[in-house]
Amino acid sequence: MDLRAFLRRRVTIYPMERVLIPTGLFMEIPQGYEGQIRPRSGMALRKGLTVLNSPGTIDSDYRGEIKVLLINLSNEPQYIDDGDRIAQLVVAPMTQAVLTAVEVLSETQRGSGGYGHTGAH
Repeated sequence: MDLRAFLRRRVTIYPMERVLIPTGLFMEIPQGYEGQIRPRSGMALRKGLTVLNSPGTIDSDYRGEIKVLLINLSNEPQYIDDGDRIAQLVVAPMTQAVLTAVEVLSETQRGSGGYGHTGAH
């Protein structure tokens, strides 16, 4: 679903500035689910605006206003007006992992290869 800005006046976001934009939306996400705040592709392409902690997570026990953390990655000031679509919200099932401490990890072909090692020969 689209998340829209809920503003009293226009907000200017300067290059490399981070701004928390209110949506005026409060919701109760069922236990076992999470809300994921994702960027809008058009805003990223046309304005250089994106969600900074993408995807942002809204836990099921959160009861405050949903706000969207935007960053301006362009070289020019960008503007957000009341009602602008600023992000997308996806509500999805969440699995909570149970971690177990071990002395030795199992072997894989990749091993401990980090960034850039997947598929490298």
